Amino acid sequence: MKIKYCDALVIGGGLAGLRAAVAAAQKGLSTTVLSLVPVKRSHSAAAQGGMQASLGNAKMSEGDNEDVHFTDTVKGSDWGCDQEVARMFVTTAPKAIRELASWGVPWTRIKRGNHEAVINTKRTTIFEDNDKHGLINSRDFGGTKKWRTCYTSDATGHTMLFAVANESLRLNVNIEDRKEAIALIHHENRCYGAIVRDLITGEIAAYVSKGTLIATGGYGRIYEITTNAVICEGIGTAIALETGIAKLGNMEAVQFHPTPLFPSGILLTEGCRGDGGVLRDKDGHRFMPDYEPEKKDLASRDVVSRRMMEHMRKGKGVESPYGTHLWLDISILGREHIEKNLRDVQEICEYFAGIDPADEGRKGWAPVHPMQHYSMGGIRTKPTGESPTLKGLFSAGEAACWDMHGFNRLGGNSVSETVVAGMIVGNYFADFCIENQIDIKTEIIEKFVFEKEAYMKELVSKDTGEDVFRIKNRMKRIMQEYVGIFRDGEGLEKAVSELEQLYVKSKNVAVKNKQLSANPELEEAYRVPMMLKVALCVAKGALDRTESRGAHTREDYPKRDDANWLKRTLTSWKEGDLMPTVEYEPLDIMKMEIPPGFRGYGAKGNLIENPQSAIRQQEVDEIREKMESEGKDRYEIQEALMPFELQSEYKRVNIRLGDK
Repeated sequence: MKIKYCDALVIGGGLAGLRAAVAAAQKGLSTTVLSLVPVKRSHSAAAQGGMQASLGNAKMSEGDNEDVHFTDTVKGSDWGCDQEVARMFVTTAPKAIRELASWGVPWTRIKRGNHEAVINTKRTTIFEDNDKHGLINSRDFGGTKKWRTCYTSDATGHTMLFAVANESLRLNVNIEDRKEAIALIHHENRCYGAIVRDLITGEIAAYVSKGTLIATGGYGRIYEITTNAVICEGIGTAIALETGIAKLGNMEAVQFHPTPLFPSGILLTEGCRGDGGVLRDKDGHRFMPDYEPEKKDLASRDVVSRRMMEHMRKGKGVESPYGTHLWLDISILGREHIEKNLRDVQEICEYFAGIDPADEGRKGWAPVHPMQHYSMGGIRTKPTGESPTLKGLFSAGEAACWDMHGFNRLGGNSVSETVVAGMIVGNYFADFCIENQIDIKTEIIEKFVFEKEAYMKELVSKDTGEDVFRIKNRMKRIMQEYVGIFRDGEGLEKAVSELEQLYVKSKNVAVKNKQLSANPELEEAYRVPMMLKVALCVAKGALDRTESRGAHTREDYPKRDDANWLKRTLTSWKEGDLMPTVEYEPLDIMKMEIPPGFRGYGAKGNLIENPQSAIRQQEVDEIREKMESEGKDRYEIQEALMPFELQSEYKRVNIRLGDK
């Protein structure tokens, strides 16, 4: 039996995992990162558009600060987020941007003088002052009041990932790729590391640590059509669920991105619309202003995706051999802008659709269709990033329900969350590893190892059984058909029932390839039952939540119901059960800095209000009015409205040009 020891174990080699590993290594801890792929090929590299941080540098960003970013994030979440966590996030994000710059991220910078931009399809001249020259620039993104999304052309995730990976290597973090965590080691409600399978040799080993952090990204591959990489199957989330102790939060909150390229599913960044691109229908008509006259094509992603589907239902979609789609027109930005700021988008369109989006008119329009993109749900954590129920287990990034996104996230907030949560949670995680010791007996570790070794041998020993690929493909179809952008009770009941049947079948799969090493079929055999558990958490949570909030849209319950549903869904899985256990965690309106209200999209009456909202709003208004009359600054007012904990180095005031 092979046992490896370290102080800090990080599962997942993307931006969140690597930044948390940096935090641990900076405090002198022996730190190991496990990754399915070489870390510089992690899915974080796919992020194109940018990272939100309220720097307030550019002309169109003037007046931006933490308060504005916070308001956008809370409204974007449809009041589903933890507002204290959102405050932690917006306060730290500007520091994260500048730290990344010091590590070598070549942020696109402001140039003095006049610049042309396309705003609402019209060419506009923006003048940048001399004192802004050389500062980090930002572009417009959906759901924001200011231009806040910092970027490196349209390869932001790539440049960020290389910088953070290089920093972790500089600090001698032990990075092991092609390693998969298949179970967590835990005893008496305490996590002590993971059971890990080498994807090349098939060897099972125990990685024992003082603290364990899961940062394995989302679970988009439970859907048939997704922008997620093939490695985003939710296994990190599943191994936490399978402890029977850790809980998942808001798993039904699944975001669909408006503009993946159709039919390939490769994402065309929100930066396309942020820079001035627009959506068009089969007639060439720009339809989003008809639905959302204020934000138009830059409404929140959940809103734009729904409006696109509504428009296609009205017969306004473009028919093709692969199905119905709409058009994304960025040709109006001009060839020079596209080849400088959207060159990855241009190459994707050329390689996978045979078009040059810089060509004028219909010739350059890109076919797009909303597809699964992001998982707001994940491993439920406290603001420190630690599981409230399984001590020593932390999570960060898309794998976590930290919960700053609630039921919908703003574009650019996830890329930002990876490094910001990596900083904040990574710091708390490192402190936990310093303050705690490994006190688990070897015989307990052996039990976990032997159990997984026996399971792998059992999987390859069966000569007859179910076909795991058929089960997986059917799961994906069910999720796509019944648990998509629009949901209803009848469809969700079908989904839950059939997913449960598939889960039973998945426990009796037969593997034709009998090797224990380098065997993709074996990997599917042990992953698919985990994926089905995750899918059942999503579908059951969606069935039970009889309201529409953010990306969760019930056609049979179209209103957001704050009176009954202002609460976080918690799912857990008891050993031997065929279905998740569903519980709820209420959100306390009386502690909110921004009480629930009208989000700004659609009809104002599409909301069942909670009577506490008006009471809390009156309190907030009275506190603000009194303190403003006393000459208090915005930091003092914010602290009076909603105090929040944050490490002192991150809570310090951000400095901006002309800021007060």
